[in-house]
Amino acid sequence: MDGYDDSTYGDAFADVYDEWYDGISDIDATTATLIDLAGRGPVLELGVGTGRLAVPLATAGRECGLVVRGLDTSSAMLERLARRDPGGLVDGRRGNMTGPLPSGPYSLVFVAYNTLFNLTTAELQAECFHAVAGALTADGRFVVEAFVPDHARERSTDVSVRSLAADRVVLSVSVQDPAHQLAEGQFVEFTEAGGVRLRPWSIRYADPAELDSMASEAGLTVEHRWATFARDAFDDDASRHVTVYRRR
Repeated sequence: MDGYDDSTYGDAFADVYDEWYDGISDIDATTATLIDLAGRGPVLELGVGTGRLAVPLATAGRECGLVVRGLDTSSAMLERLARRDPGGLVDGRRGNMTGPLPSGPYSLVFVAYNTLFNLTTAELQAECFHAVAGALTADGRFVVEAFVPDHARERSTDVSVRSLAADRVVLSVSVQDPAHQLAEGQFVEFTEAGGVRLRPWSIRYADPAELDSMASEAGLTVEHRWATFARDAFDDDASRHVTVYRRR
């Protein structure tokens, strides 16, 4: 998408992220599993955003002294994180998932809910795996949560209504390009008071096998693969996966 860069998504969605995406995943199950995987820490979340996961994780891990850091390319997202976390439980840093990462080493690095796909080329995604591998402890883990692409899907476009109110309409306009594993679009928001606001997004998606190959090239191997953070079994019908990679 012309004009789209690393911070575009965060800057466009920071003011509505908590409203629009509240409840998209099971925070309690996610937090419990991450704490179990983290051991003594420290922990780093890539694409920390407003702290939807990092703040509950830091709160739950406070009794055992778990240190939680968060990385994001968007200053607007990090400002929202600071508002959510006035006590500073999460150490939010500005930076890119491809590195350099905040100095570790980390017992756990995680990237949740498709955020890895915000890196819009395979090369950038592979760079992320290498950066994480270099920041882990000897027995450290990298957790990736993402959807499982439908390879049977054909190129398509969609225009639909996301929300409708007396003073506000939000349209969703998107293009799916399976041949290049790309999906991108705009949320077009019309408000009586504010006029028109565009909120662009763009992702490059990959299936678990491709991610496993990237991990292997970076010196990581699959330890677990679940369908959810509640550790439901992963099978051919699963629409999402939570994969735990570990250093060889």
